[in-house]
Amino acid sequence: MSMYENFARVYDTFMDNVPYEEWSRYLIGLLRREKIEDGLVLELGCGTGSMTQLLSAAGYDMIGVDNSEDMLEIAMEKKTGSGLNILYLLQDMREFELYGTVRAVVSVCDSINYITEEEDLLQVFRLVNNYLDPGGIFIFDMNTVYKYQELLGDITIAENREDCSFIWENTYYEEEQINEYDLTLFLQQEDGLYRKYEETHYQRAFELDTIKKLLKRAGMKLEAVYGAFTLEEPGEECERVYFVAREQGK
Repeated sequence: MSMYENFARVYDTFMDNVPYEEWSRYLIGLLRREKIEDGLVLELGCGTGSMTQLLSAAGYDMIGVDNSEDMLEIAMEKKTGSGLNILYLLQDMREFELYGTVRAVVSVCDSINYITEEEDLLQVFRLVNNYLDPGGIFIFDMNTVYKYQELLGDITIAENREDCSFIWENTYYEEEQINEYDLTLFLQQEDGLYRKYEETHYQRAFELDTIKKLLKRAGMKLEAVYGAFTLEEPGEECERVYFVAREQGK
């Protein structure tokens, strides 16, 4: 699943429209609703560490896991610049290992959608359950079937910046519920010329009932499902959903 290689270099540039601080306030609010105001928290699919940094600054002892070495290099640079005490681990979330348990596990920015097989997703959930403290909390978001099917599928997104540009072509395979992103990057080199790079990413849309079933099989209790950035049940046209699940035995 290591797809963020050249894209890692400009990921933060093209994601500058993501309101990470607003998203972090929502996530912290969910953690505090579950009485988790401090302690050890793991972020799966932490990428360049934008959310990890914000949670660390809010008082959580953060561990960030990602399987892209290029993304983690940027996360480490941010850590050095901020002076925050964050542990970053280069691991695949389907196989991650910790030295002990944590109070909470979080995963945002549709990182979980990169798991495209049900059995792999079940394995992620089982590992999360295994590394949670008794009664610990797992909070994660996912893009919905509606978003891929109605909003992203078969459209092309393009942006041009001062020293880079990208073309992001989407293809949604309805039967498999897979969204394919064909990404073409044009990055300015030191000599001022631009070099072309290509990457392909895959994300899967899962039905809510499938997620509920897999969480139960993994030994967790589903506490809540929210339409993103609300405390309300997701509607039919909800684009992103947050799940809150609790460890209830190994």
